[in-house]
Amino acid sequence: MKRNYTFIPLILLLILAVVACSNHSSKSSNDSEETSTKSTVNVPQFNADSAYQYVQAQADFGPRVPNTSAHKACGAYLANQLEQFGAKVYNQNVDLVAYDNSILKARNIIGAYNPESKKRVLLCAHWDSRPYADEDRDEKKHQTPILGINDGASGVGVLLEVARQLQQQAPTIGIDIIFFDAEDYGTPYFHKGTHKADTWCLGSQYWGRVPHVEGYNARFGILLDMVGGKNATFYQEAFSKRTASKHVKKIWDTAHRLGFGTFFPKGQGTEVTDDHVYVYGLRQIPCVDIIHLDPNTDTGFGEFWHTVDDDMDVIDKGTLHAVGQTVLEVIYNEK
Repeated sequence: MKRNYTFIPLILLLILAVVACSNHSSKSSNDSEETSTKSTVNVPQFNADSAYQYVQAQADFGPRVPNTSAHKACGAYLANQLEQFGAKVYNQNVDLVAYDNSILKARNIIGAYNPESKKRVLLCAHWDSRPYADEDRDEKKHQTPILGINDGASGVGVLLEVARQLQQQAPTIGIDIIFFDAEDYGTPYFHKGTHKADTWCLGSQYWGRVPHVEGYNARFGILLDMVGGKNATFYQEAFSKRTASKHVKKIWDTAHRLGFGTFFPKGQGTEVTDDHVYVYGLRQIPCVDIIHLDPNTDTGFGEFWHTVDDDMDVIDKGTLHAVGQTVLEVIYNEK
């Protein structure tokens, strides 16, 4: 995952300024709308045991670092799962330039449900894992690839279970599930060369510029990042709150109605550079980042973030269930 930021790169600020100006009138009216969170349809029950197994399946491949055999094998697995669950699958195989100018053989994997519908919601997570345990307490491990089970695999596991439910009970709108690649290949502190801007979230940056469908748009998006940890708290991430406020309200109100208020406190979190920033900045789609934020740690992301300890031991089925059921409730109540 990426670090906490209190700023956004200048080029993205310029993009956001243009978007804000062009959408000012529509956003003002939209944000004033009342958002109902009362369920009006029969919503499927999220199966946390199933989601847990999808997380475990990713762990079994090992670190999913671009340019490795584990990464290639896991990508094939994810695309195959979406296809088995009835999605129309798109693969974006692309060479991306990393912070050190190395070439990453990346793959964004997209599963579309009801692809003909113009009414769409985007669900996304990143599926790669970080090549460096650069936050580990043991400095000798800082160049060791991590499993990235909470940071990456948990969001993908939740969305695979959502995909399974979508096959069994189709919603009234179109749903796109995107697994972004090369999210976690950002510049490590020990890099001796030039520090470039925008080295995180390379897959979503590419998709933002070259979407899988020309002119792609969606009402809003939900990004899942680090959504499986024990005792997780999903504060309202500041960029999401600023650019997708009515959707933040809808999601958190839904979580509270379902009894998941402990997981979804309504306090504001910090601003994070994550895939949702580029989904909004490059495609003008408001996107909410559901991400674990821990105010009691130095990093803000938990003690195991970007360490070799981000393994299956940190995953809690209760957290997976709270997130997954909330997402299902939101998308099945879209009309």
